[in-house]
Amino acid sequence: MPTSKSILNYLVILPLFVLNACGQSANKKNTTQKTIAMENVINKPENPYYSNSDTNKLVLTDAEWKKVLPEDLYQVARHADTERAFTGKMWNSETKGTYYCAACGNKLFKSNQKFTSSCGWPSFFEQENKNSVTFKDDNSYGMRRIEALCGRCNSHLGHLFDDGPEPTGKRYCMNAVSLDFVPDGMVSDNKGNLETIVLAGGCYWCVEAVYENLQGVTNVASGFAGGTVENPSYEEVCTGQTGAAEVVEITYDKTVTNLDEIFQVFFTVHDPTTLNRQGADVGTQYRSAIFYKNEEQKKAAESIIAELTKSNVYDSKIVTTLEPFKKFYKAKDYHQNYYENNKNQPYCQMVIQPKIEKFEKIFKDRLKKK
Repeated sequence: MPTSKSILNYLVILPLFVLNACGQSANKKNTTQKTIAMENVINKPENPYYSNSDTNKLVLTDAEWKKVLPEDLYQVARHADTERAFTGKMWNSETKGTYYCAACGNKLFKSNQKFTSSCGWPSFFEQENKNSVTFKDDNSYGMRRIEALCGRCNSHLGHLFDDGPEPTGKRYCMNAVSLDFVPDGMVSDNKGNLETIVLAGGCYWCVEAVYENLQGVTNVASGFAGGTVENPSYEEVCTGQTGAAEVVEITYDKTVTNLDEIFQVFFTVHDPTTLNRQGADVGTQYRSAIFYKNEEQKKAAESIIAELTKSNVYDSKIVTTLEPFKKFYKAKDYHQNYYENNKNQPYCQMVIQPKIEKFEKIFKDRLKKK
């Protein structure tokens, strides 16, 4: 993997990517929420009640749930909302692994209990154990159905039907947003090697799409950091009044990539010399910033900025701020994997795709194999 000494080899030959307007009027599209597992525990620091091993009943007030769950998950899990069919990849995924309750972490299903149903939602013919899913009658909307609930936290998952395959004949029709998924082998392969860094480089759709293609990056989540408002909405951040920045939280395997390479890409895909703006995006929410979680990250960032400055890579002064990390607030599902889920949108074709192509040209030896 590249070291800090090789950063100039990438940057001095690179015309800077210019990030344009973020496309404020996004088409809201529910997509599968990604999560990362470390030692068989999914990392959700914003939800202190989440556990993959605790099977004790979890009882919280509605206010407590609202505080720790993303809004789309909160509406489904606590108010029995239903996501639109065919809006994520999970419904037809055949990847081997384990499915957990996205609200509390309870183990619900294994992939060998799953089948691809034409209904457009993740479907299973059997639950992990007799206590993982519970049921109650649902007579809403003039129908008689059986509601499926998480056996630990009583969150709404979906419904149970009698039109599934053998050997049970059942179909557990689940909302994808209610499920977290951990692929087999992920924990043992990455045990103790995963770290995260939070970066702000303008529109998070653009930055996320690039890092998704870098070897060693296991997860990229779009969200917000650095503000004074707890769990701000996208609309609130867009006002520029919250102090928060659009960021990506990057989880990477230290045995495959490192901070040097992460920062090489960062200073490649955005302009670090424009204060509080990227292209047509103007405001503190689009500032260039590195939210360091420890001294190692801070020193690595300081070192690369000093090296770039000394070598006069840019015509103007680097204005990237180094800010201590406090909390990451994940954006709603329709902001995650935005490029992958909206490739035909004009913004994706005209703004994001050219950035990916340039990134692939510069870092051609470091791309994930597709």
